[in-house]
Amino acid sequence: MSKESKVLADKAQSNAARQPWTAARIKDSFLNNALIIIMIIAAIIVAIRNPNFVKPASIINILSQTCAYLPAALGVGGCIVLAGTDLSAGRIVGITACISASLLQSVTAANKMWVGLEPPPVLLVLLAAMLVGAAIGAFNGFFVAKFKMHPFIVTLGTQLIVYTFLLLYQQAGNNGGMAISGLDESYNNFIKGSLFKVAGTPIPNYVWFALICVAVMWFIWNKTTFGKNMFALGSNEEAAKVSGVNVFMTTVLVFALAGAMYAVTGFIEGARVGSNTANTGLNYEADAIAACVIGGVSFVGGIGKISGVVIGVLMLRLIFVGLNMIGIDQNLFYVIKGGIILFACALDMRKYLVKK
Repeated sequence: MSKESKVLADKAQSNAARQPWTAARIKDSFLNNALIIIMIIAAIIVAIRNPNFVKPASIINILSQTCAYLPAALGVGGCIVLAGTDLSAGRIVGITACISASLLQSVTAANKMWVGLEPPPVLLVLLAAMLVGAAIGAFNGFFVAKFKMHPFIVTLGTQLIVYTFLLLYQQAGNNGGMAISGLDESYNNFIKGSLFKVAGTPIPNYVWFALICVAVMWFIWNKTTFGKNMFALGSNEEAAKVSGVNVFMTTVLVFALAGAMYAVTGFIEGARVGSNTANTGLNYEADAIAACVIGGVSFVGGIGKISGVVIGVLMLRLIFVGLNMIGIDQNLFYVIKGGIILFACALDMRKYLVKK
């Protein structure tokens, strides 16, 4: 977004804030935030039905689950800002989780995948996973930017390709395609260990890793030329090109950064799940996309905030943990998740059409 555009947007926002609260404005405000309002009401109902929902242990569990999914949502958010999406996110999470887990299995693990391999340093494996994720993301970005293909088609194809490689990788080692488990203590402690407790409940280390990702992505989105170019490109590709934005490189880097974020989630999940199969990461892209749209990242492009992504992931976890605590059949979660995505996208398009 250019400096002039930002000034005009801020001025319009300031003028809107000074307008009187008419019935029409109240209605629009309610509709624009309807999904978050509904989720807050649902959370209150769950808390009334099951008081354990608001106890420290439950709150920390929700926070932990939020942070486990958060890096993937941050990555998808950038793709949506470009008026695209990424359907390969879940499979990238899966393959990086399995790679991380296989490299960091204990020497004495039953069904060890790579026999005789001493677990390398944990940070080295994290870096390797992020490079794998970034490479796959850059592959997506290349096809989107070079051949002007819609990200939906590109990432749908990549999803299938990555899943095939994941299946082949699972069968390549010595464990005959069985779940990758028996992880080294250095890996478990790095992810699931804890430095702090709240009301006797430990806060796992991966919470802090996710918050670091939030800080880094906030800085990239808001304080770098790359971030400004990303929003400019998402708002209007032709105008961005005229303004000197390198459309090809910006697109590739957005998808590469997204891939690296999926890999962070994969690295976390490798130890958090503890028993990794080809289904690790399944449907994570649906959660990430739903969280972004709930948080106000618009599919029309050029609109979104990191804080919105965080709120979106948190709201989803609140709902799903809450529904589980009041005994809702987990098979219905997919219906609820799909409904949330449809409703959120409908609200997003409504806001876009109103602006037009």
